[in-house]
Amino acid sequence: MKEKMSYNEIYSEVNFEENKIISFEKNNSVEYSFRIFRDNVAGIHYQAGEIEDSAGFAKAEENLALKRPYPYTLESGTRRRNKTEKEYTDKDLLSIAHEALAHIHKAYPQFILSGSFALQTDCARQTNEAGLDYENIDSHIQVNVTYKHKDSKNITDGYFSIGQRNFSFEKLYAMADNYLGAFEKKAEFPEEIILQSQYYGLISMVTNSLNAEALSLGTSLLTGKLGQKVFSEEFTLIDDVSDEYCWHTPFWDGEGCVKENDKRIFIEKGVPLLGYSDKRVAEKYNVPHTGNAWRKYSDIPENGNVNMQIARSTKTVRELLGGRLSVVLDSYSGGGFNEKGDYVMPVHHAFLCDGEKFLGSLPPFTLTSNMFDMFGKDFIGVGSDQPVFNDKQVLMKMNISKNL
Repeated sequence: MKEKMSYNEIYSEVNFEENKIISFEKNNSVEYSFRIFRDNVAGIHYQAGEIEDSAGFAKAEENLALKRPYPYTLESGTRRRNKTEKEYTDKDLLSIAHEALAHIHKAYPQFILSGSFALQTDCARQTNEAGLDYENIDSHIQVNVTYKHKDSKNITDGYFSIGQRNFSFEKLYAMADNYLGAFEKKAEFPEEIILQSQYYGLISMVTNSLNAEALSLGTSLLTGKLGQKVFSEEFTLIDDVSDEYCWHTPFWDGEGCVKENDKRIFIEKGVPLLGYSDKRVAEKYNVPHTGNAWRKYSDIPENGNVNMQIARSTKTVRELLGGRLSVVLDSYSGGGFNEKGDYVMPVHHAFLCDGEKFLGSLPPFTLTSNMFDMFGKDFIGVGSDQPVFNDKQVLMKMNISKNL
């Protein structure tokens, strides 16, 4: 039985330094994985760059001798998803970069701006002789801006970025106004520290703890806690690759499996329900198969393909705050979770925020908490709107130690 995976990315980038455009780069890359499955083993050939199918499968045939075990049935099904909202040319990207950079620099001449405007379009596809034919296409413009005040002695003072499938100057300018307009204003810490943040990095420890193999081996922080209420009633975690929440994310996993309605709940109202697994882990540990195989182009799939989303509240960020103020991180380094779930993040620069608008800059500090507190007693929720980052954002209480 034959199977083929491909990934094609077209990436154009306009780079700027010290308020001036300095270069344009473009890359069109393609990767292939040719696979032959026979007698419960897999022969795999990885190829970067173009190659005829016949040559790719011939090399995969040769690699059957390596005897990679894969005793699982291949999937079938056909589906195509294209999340492109608007098509852009390189000329469009250059025009956007020139106009936007000129506007922001004119509005805030006291800042030195560096970064990039990038256009990314990619297509992932997987086909096999069992009848599978899946394709996922996505495209967006990403703007990354690093800024430095002209009087600052730092190498950089802060950073902001925005990704949009349908580019809006207004959204970019609103973000620049928030960050650059409030930077020179001084603010003081509120009595209660509420972090307002995109949550992707913050849920990494929870996601890792839901690995079904780690749960079975007793090496997960959630081992023995399935079915118990260990987090907040407001905390529900969903592996979601639906049209609404995907961002350059295929709707199938590395083994060609698709979840019902593209979703699966792993933590519901604070209760961990199960761990995520691919076919190997599900069979080896006798746990539910959740369709979470990470695609590897040079080898057989492995456990770990998840696109976790925290279920959103019906309230906006400001409504969740209820008149309180939040803290938005801007410049930080190192930190994160340790193996016990403790969280530490040294913060060089942050803003005081009312949920939508920045009120001023805060002094440096160190942010601390623990996974079970962050998503337990200190969890507030994820807003229904997208202020500040043009993306979903979480609110949770945290502790700080002020840098002296």
